[in-house]
Amino acid sequence: MRDRLGHKRPWLAALLSVLYPGLGHVYLREWLRGLLWFGLVIATASITVPTAALPAAGSELTLDAILQASQALPQEATLVLFALVVLSVADAYRLAALGNRRAETATGSRCPHCGHDLDADDELDFCPWCTANLDDQ
Repeated sequence: MRDRLGHKRPWLAALLSVLYPGLGHVYLREWLRGLLWFGLVIATASITVPTAALPAAGSELTLDAILQASQALPQEATLVLFALVVLSVADAYRLAALGNRRAETATGSRCPHCGHDLDADDELDFCPWCTANLDDQ
């Protein structure tokens, strides 16, 4: 496991986005993007979910009430909300992987040809593992 500053786990970002869209982006410190995903889901739910599917205001919030409300959702609303979750998961995963790739190339910690770790203290213009020229990058 790498303990470098800026290294984020793409699968954790994706898992957090499964729990709620935008949560994986908050983990990645993409505050505005996370807020936009959160707001998009709230706005979409308020538009697509009919009030008849929501539990009564004074009723108790139990697992049974949640299951009944989810079964009362129209299929279109379920599909739209599911698509938003999938898109948020894919976006969070992609952002984390892209950020990790950028951090590795910016620090020069890996050879772009063979992928082996390079010492930051060595000021070699070639990779000691594959002897590829590093000045071309």
